[in-house]
Amino acid sequence: MKQIWNKTTRNIALFCTIGMASILSTQTSVKAAENVILRYGVWEESISVPDLQGIAETGKVPQKYKVYTNKFPPQKRQKFLEVLRQNISVNVTTLSQLLYTPVGSTILRDFSKVTFREDSAGMEALRTGLVQGSSNSEGLSIINFIRAYPSDRLVINVEQVPQVFQNLNLSYKQTQQFMGAIAPQLAAKPTQLNLSFDPTQAGSGKVQVINLPKLKDEQRQRLVPVDIYWSDSATAAKPVVILSHGFSSDRTDMRYIAEHLVSHGYIVAAVEHTGSNQKYIIDVKKKPGMLIRMKPEEFVQRPKDISFVLDELAKLNQKQKHPLQGKLDTNNAMILGHSFGGGTALLIAGGELQVDSLKKRCPEVLATTVSPAEGLQCVAQRLPNNRYQLQDSRIKQAIALNPTSSLMFGETGLQNVKIPTLILASSADATTPALTEQIIGFTKIPSPKWLVGIVGATHSSIKDPISTEQREAKKPSRVGGVEVVGEQAIDVRKYVKAITLAFASQMTPNASKYQIFLTPEYAQYASTQSFPIRLVRSISPDILKRIENTISNLQR
Repeated sequence: MKQIWNKTTRNIALFCTIGMASILSTQTSVKAAENVILRYGVWEESISVPDLQGIAETGKVPQKYKVYTNKFPPQKRQKFLEVLRQNISVNVTTLSQLLYTPVGSTILRDFSKVTFREDSAGMEALRTGLVQGSSNSEGLSIINFIRAYPSDRLVINVEQVPQVFQNLNLSYKQTQQFMGAIAPQLAAKPTQLNLSFDPTQAGSGKVQVINLPKLKDEQRQRLVPVDIYWSDSATAAKPVVILSHGFSSDRTDMRYIAEHLVSHGYIVAAVEHTGSNQKYIIDVKKKPGMLIRMKPEEFVQRPKDISFVLDELAKLNQKQKHPLQGKLDTNNAMILGHSFGGGTALLIAGGELQVDSLKKRCPEVLATTVSPAEGLQCVAQRLPNNRYQLQDSRIKQAIALNPTSSLMFGETGLQNVKIPTLILASSADATTPALTEQIIGFTKIPSPKWLVGIVGATHSSIKDPISTEQREAKKPSRVGGVEVVGEQAIDVRKYVKAITLAFASQMTPNASKYQIFLTPEYAQYASTQSFPIRLVRSISPDILKRIENTISNLQR
């Protein structure tokens, strides 16, 4: 039982503290718990919710309960008091979505045993308490959960409650360990670099956009909306850049990157993946009886979307009197993706989707430690074939920003990514945790490769401020914090503009001119007090050993 509990609490704690954009959960009015039965070993005591809240606020136990609480060891009493006072920022929509997955059901089923409710409504009651309890403006707490629990009686095993909060955000802790390990190998920030220009500044090209919202792949009967960013200064001497957005997002999320590249003479196509975009999630929610989930085929359809768009761009390049005629070299393309789009980028860059590995690993992984990235990747285990190779040879370089990679590529799938690849990781990313999703994956990719780590950045920090500030600003990113977006993340986006331009330029005759911006020295030069930046081309064996030890220690 203890082993089940430890696994369960770790999962539920992670679910309650990590954010991935989703839909609003419908809230219903329910009868809340009025009394709680606190159970400690063979002892039980009934306590009202107002009395429990009073204990949390004052730290003083009413005389009538002291006979019971005195039986707690002093250390247990203090720990329980700390837990009662703790509030956690929780994305209600994220929690609602994740708890309706098969993994979430398993977690709830185990957790419902801990709350000692044995009727058939236990899982749904627990789900309701967690989701509605997290909607409180103060965040999710034990008190808010109890108030939202749809029953007039709730039994809680006091001895186990602290474990829920003790295991918060395992992957985030792992990431901090890595950042601490990698920092000493880097020199002090240079005061000067011999820079002939600033890559963060816009070029001379005037940005124009061609919107194709109804573009359709007739063969797959799938809409593939695209926004094509271009300028009159664009030429076929520069690569076409394709943008792939994340799960439940849209094609505007990296608009500032597109505009920056276009101002420097590139053509950028921002693709919308209609089977995993924001609209898809909203539409699914509107269908009665539908669970909020993505189809496993989306892992295959996303790379096909990109190949289809490259085909369509090739046609436009030949189309008479079209503004893009003769400006597009679709055989010389770069993919740039964020989050699930980063995983998509690695797929089309040559990564092998290993479903057979997912089927072996997911039951164990999801029973011990889970992040939204891991839960999302495990959707692919329902695909019919064991392995998928979705590479498009027209893609010559890849940038993966906060990508998903920990499970979908198995142990060897990323070894097939043999084109120049840049991976970016954010230290405060709780959606696709840096250590498990980017850093370990980076070690499996053959050179040439670059790894960028931005300390203090969150999952959505690289997103376009116009399209995401309102939507992302209140999302939780980790314990005690929210997504860092908009004006707060301007330094992050400034650096992202520099490295994307420098990386794309490696496919042009001006490659050497931009190489300085892909160095550890420039990363440190571009660092700010809020966002120290690290860049490495490889990870030394001693650092890898630290990573392995960190994972081992934190998963015990």
